[in-house]
Amino acid sequence: MKYIDLRSDTVTQPTPEMREAMYKAEVGDDVYGEDPTVRKLEEMAAEMLGKEAAMLVTSGTQGNQVSIMTHTHPGEEIILEENSHIITYEVGGIGYLAGVQAKTLKGNKGVLNPEDVEKAIRPKNIHFPETSLICLENTHNRAGGTVTPIEVMKKIYEIAQKHGIPVHLDGARIFNAATYLKVDIKEIAKYADSVMFCLSKGLCAPIGSIVVGTKEFIERARKYRKMLGGGMRQAGFIAAAGIVALEKMTKRLQEDHDNARLLAEGLKNIPGIDLDMETVQTNIVMTDISGTGMTGREFSLKLKEHGVLVNGGDDFSVRFVTHYYITKEDVKKALSAIEKVVREKH
Repeated sequence: MKYIDLRSDTVTQPTPEMREAMYKAEVGDDVYGEDPTVRKLEEMAAEMLGKEAAMLVTSGTQGNQVSIMTHTHPGEEIILEENSHIITYEVGGIGYLAGVQAKTLKGNKGVLNPEDVEKAIRPKNIHFPETSLICLENTHNRAGGTVTPIEVMKKIYEIAQKHGIPVHLDGARIFNAATYLKVDIKEIAKYADSVMFCLSKGLCAPIGSIVVGTKEFIERARKYRKMLGGGMRQAGFIAAAGIVALEKMTKRLQEDHDNARLLAEGLKNIPGIDLDMETVQTNIVMTDISGTGMTGREFSLKLKEHGVLVNGGDDFSVRFVTHYYITKEDVKKALSAIEKVVREKH
């Protein structure tokens, strides 16, 4: 059976053009700085985001952790949204790897309030850890792909500068944010000192993420990348797909957003399924299916029998994610299958 896979945009396969580029890629030893395809990708990424330099890393998690390690020292404190990816899905890396503790703040649909951020900055006191970094996430995964507005990022960045604190942006899906805001990617990136973004997910590359920042920051970050096993030698094969991702896939994300909106509009009309349409901004749809009498896990197992894959756990939340390999027709078929599953339960 060919499944309609709505579990995540991480399931995307490299496109035929990416596979061809990977096959033909000119490579060298990247740890020595001798891989021309990696250098091309890094230069392209830095230029696109308006930063001095860039570095290829294996994953978004590695990119975030390397960035935090580069910005901070053990015993310091960083400010994050309470449901951010760095806190929720990165295995406690900030404590184990960077040796820092987290000051978490409650956001509004994933968006931090600048006033809350400023209040959370520690005053100088022998008893307190020093606030050494502010981390933002745009789009926000657990909030449902919600976008932090430019004016909010600007206010938080100005607060950070006033206090001499750097800002790191987990921009795993930053191109989705730029598509939603209808701005050049630089307009988001300029309000962060470092940015991580994924080449996989909606951009369809099979492996890899990018960290951008100043030349001095990236030079220091390379040591931490090496420490975490990120020296990938002939990484040009990965970088070749990333170049295609930046050249081609960043321009088509509105299609994914439109399909997510179509999916959400259909889901809200199915009895027992509840969702907040205000959070349906990009390619992620978060739902509460408690009204169906099924847990997320039960729902996902039944839906799989009808050829649709979704992520559902032991609670009543289910996440749907659209991507390059999900068409409008797939969305309609998925909605039909979901209606059948809900009807069968009742």
